[in-house]
Amino acid sequence: MSDTAEVTFPPLMWGEAAPDNALDHAVMRATLGCDAGLISYKLGAAEMEAALVFAPEVPLRDAMAMLPLCGVGFQNALGALAPPEVAVHLDWWGGIRVNGARCGGFRVVASDTDPEAVPDWLVVGFTLPLMPPSEDMGLTPDRTALFAEGCADVAPPTLLEAWARHTLNWLNRWEDDGNAPLHSEWRGLAHGIGERATHQSLTGTFLGIDEGFGMLLRDEDTTHLIPLTSLLEAQT
Repeated sequence: MSDTAEVTFPPLMWGEAAPDNALDHAVMRATLGCDAGLISYKLGAAEMEAALVFAPEVPLRDAMAMLPLCGVGFQNALGALAPPEVAVHLDWWGGIRVNGARCGGFRVVASDTDPEAVPDWLVVGFTLPLMPPSEDMGLTPDRTALFAEGCADVAPPTLLEAWARHTLNWLNRWEDDGNAPLHSEWRGLAHGIGERATHQSLTGTFLGIDEGFGMLLRDEDTTHLIPLTSLLEAQT
């Protein structure tokens, strides 16, 4: 398996193999002014990575919907390719869950961290382990890898193509209908609603999300609204 495998992307998207980290490469290209729709990717034997460049036309607080949107696109893609008994869910913070265990996740970087500003660009990327680091999966029961969960026949190039298609489909729906359809779909795929959760210094019960995908976290005293912008990573 290598980055030279032929990958076909839908209209308005195109691919570029990353020499090292896919997210870093996409951020570099976005900083230099590439058009939206670039998918940077790295397909290794043990891990695959991909990152998509957006050019938002709305404030960052609204553009952050691209994080759950890309996650839903991934879930739909893997759900269509994996055996029917394989369960794929999403963590609020961007994590991917396969059969309940953590299996990589999404990260997000933007040109601006001001929620009210329209960023020049926003990049959402994921890392997905394909092979477990050890044959003894009991050493990390809360973490897994794709091929260890009955998905050995899911080819990374095919999964990458499917992610692009499903993500584009959701992007079109989001542009036409706003957050509501995406909100409904994401909630049905969410992991951990009703359970204890910790985000930064806050711990409480994860009640769900508001209309802007912010986390509602209830502790002993109050319900906190944690915006998606809290998940932004600094540019490296």
